[in-house]
Amino acid sequence: MRPMVRRGVRGAVAVMATALLVVAGCSSDGAGDDGGTADEAPGEDTTAPAADGAATEPGVDACDDLDETACLLPFPNDAFTAAADTGTGRRLELPDEGMPTNEAGTPMDASDIERADGFSPGSAPMVRVPGLDVRRSGIADSTDIGSSLDEDAPIVLVDAETGERVAYWAELDAQTDDPDEQLLMVHPAAALPEGHRILVGLRDLQDQDGRPVEASPGWEAVSSADGAASPRQEHLRAVEAELDGHVGADEDWWMAWDFTVASAESLAGRLLHIRDAAYEELGDRAPDFVVDSVEEGPVRTVRGTYEVPSALTSPDPGGRFELDDQGLPRTGRGTSTARFVCVVPEAPDEPALPIVYGHGLLGSAEEVESLAVAVPLGNLAACATDWVGMSRADLPIVSEVLGDLSRFPEVVDRLQQAHVAMSFLGRLLNHPEGLAGDPAFRDGDGAPVFDVGATQFVGNSQGGILGGATSAVTTEWERAVLGVPGMGYSLLLPRSIDWDPFAAVFTEAYTDHVEQVVALALVQLLWDRGENQGYAQHLTDDPYPGVEAKDVLLIEAFGDHQVANVSTEVLARTIGARSHQPALAPGRSPVVEPLWGMEPLEGDRTGSALVLWDFGTPAPPVGNVAPRSPEHGDDPHGAGVQEPRVLAQAFGFLRDGTTQDVCDGGPCTSDAG
Repeated sequence: MRPMVRRGVRGAVAVMATALLVVAGCSSDGAGDDGGTADEAPGEDTTAPAADGAATEPGVDACDDLDETACLLPFPNDAFTAAADTGTGRRLELPDEGMPTNEAGTPMDASDIERADGFSPGSAPMVRVPGLDVRRSGIADSTDIGSSLDEDAPIVLVDAETGERVAYWAELDAQTDDPDEQLLMVHPAAALPEGHRILVGLRDLQDQDGRPVEASPGWEAVSSADGAASPRQEHLRAVEAELDGHVGADEDWWMAWDFTVASAESLAGRLLHIRDAAYEELGDRAPDFVVDSVEEGPVRTVRGTYEVPSALTSPDPGGRFELDDQGLPRTGRGTSTARFVCVVPEAPDEPALPIVYGHGLLGSAEEVESLAVAVPLGNLAACATDWVGMSRADLPIVSEVLGDLSRFPEVVDRLQQAHVAMSFLGRLLNHPEGLAGDPAFRDGDGAPVFDVGATQFVGNSQGGILGGATSAVTTEWERAVLGVPGMGYSLLLPRSIDWDPFAAVFTEAYTDHVEQVVALALVQLLWDRGENQGYAQHLTDDPYPGVEAKDVLLIEAFGDHQVANVSTEVLARTIGARSHQPALAPGRSPVVEPLWGMEPLEGDRTGSALVLWDFGTPAPPVGNVAPRSPEHGDDPHGAGVQEPRVLAQAFGFLRDGTTQDVCDGGPCTSDAG
């Protein structure tokens, strides 16, 4: 049965704000005009007509009957789309009765989600398979992604536009042990191509006794040859036939469906639009700024503010976009004041390398002060601003939003505005009349202490999850180092110890477990507009118009307790990063082929790369649970900043785009941390 809406009000949200502040403080750790317009398609045309091979209309009037566990299952699903004049030819159309409802009786507002022309590039197809035994069925898990492409794999994902099989790993939801709530989740090994239609097919599934799992009544009605078919059933039969053609056999599918991935315009259009408006207003100038304080010492700390054109209804937490008739944010709302904190050398022998720094989970610009020790080591000048939307100042709003997901745009709209502020901070460092023109950033001879115009980017943790998005839309830097990064918060959250206090608020408000899972998948459609998931396909290749592709170094910590290794590796595959090999010493991981799907970093070591650092932490668990101490050892999430070779590798990459082999040809191991 579909979950019933549970009513009643329970407290917790306001009470948890203080706890969230404490946790965020502990887990935060030490990321010319931009061209193009929001309505231009980046690179080659990725627009694909919906259901090209399945000539029927895929939608339903309300819930899909394939999986009676919940209205929106299976998900994602073109049943919940309608034909529209968009980049993909579709637009989301979610049934009101399927939206997760909180304890106050408020269903999640889908209006902003429904502006999308497809689903997230990181979508994990989800369905309940009663009694499923993953091992008996031979389903590929995260230790053997390569087997997902086997000819007889029981789960088949196919890109309908190219005909190619899509690699994945799959798992039963380990966040619950209730079999009536436990969903099968199929995670793509890299971001799904924008604008493409994806076919999902399941076959030969077995239960714990080795018997075939019975198909749902909804699918039996589709696959039955008797009786007239409804339009929905006709569409699914067409999908079935498409899958048969791709696998080269007339299969007895346990279930099959399709969904469309959102276009680049749908994912990035708002941010590109407000970026363009901001840079048009700025012209070739430096942003207006004020230096508020200067603290002298071995490293100089400078604090101040600068002005950024804003598209938000309010500069304070809770501000949102107001959309025009084209669905784009209205601009011309004046400017908002952003803070900056910089740590710079006082009298370097030669101008320092300037970097924009992206802070960690719900942190603040002050986190850049943790780089003070690295300033003389790497001859750096580092500046940071608050990543509004997911900064310390946003904590009260974040806690409230977790209790009412209809308000999620209050987080994501500000997050997009923050990317513009980050880019403007780069302009402040690059422009001769920016920070370099102020005495606070000059030495005793009046020369700038940093190399004006040479700015690069560093982001750690949250700064790595968001920093790829800023890097994809800016022309202010060429290279980025993303430390312990990832993408796809719906993938990350259940695998992170940082989610614990937030989950306490979320699950108090949304009490049905299946609805919790669906809700996170739905908010990912909004989160894509602000994090790497929505931009990674244009970061190192196929850049947005007027923006050059970036070189990116990813630093991964084996067994990370906060940002799951699987998420870092999805990002790496998506951007085409080559990996340092050998990645791990023999026996360190149960994975059949560590860093599957990545070319080795051999010969020319320039370009984008991933380096996996092993700090001695045990391998992470297989499944969507967080590694925890003491079973999974000490968290290595922040250990990289204590390893001189990691810093040397990062500084070298920032300067010339080369990933140095600081590990003497072997796995990168360290006892730091």
